Amino acid sequence: MWPIKLLFVVLFLFVLISLFQALNIMRKDQTTVSMSQFIGRRLIYSALLLILIIVAMAFGLITPNPRPY
Repeated sequence: MWPIKLLFVVLFLFVLISLFQALNIMRKDQTTVSMSQFIGRRLIYSALLLILIIVAMAFGLITPNPRPY
C-alpha cells in the first residue's frame, strides 16, 4: 500500500518541479528553452497522477475518506 502512495508523492513533486522550472524561465526571460515544454510536462504528470489515483481506487489499493468533515 505504501509504494503506491510514494508514487503519488513522487509524481506530485514532478508536477511542482516542472511548474517552478517554467516560472524560472518566465522570470529570467530566457529564449533558449521554451516555457511550454515545462508546462506540457506538468500537464502530463498531472494527468498521470489523476489516472493513477482513479485506477488505484478502482482496484482497491487506496480507499477514499467516506466522511470528509
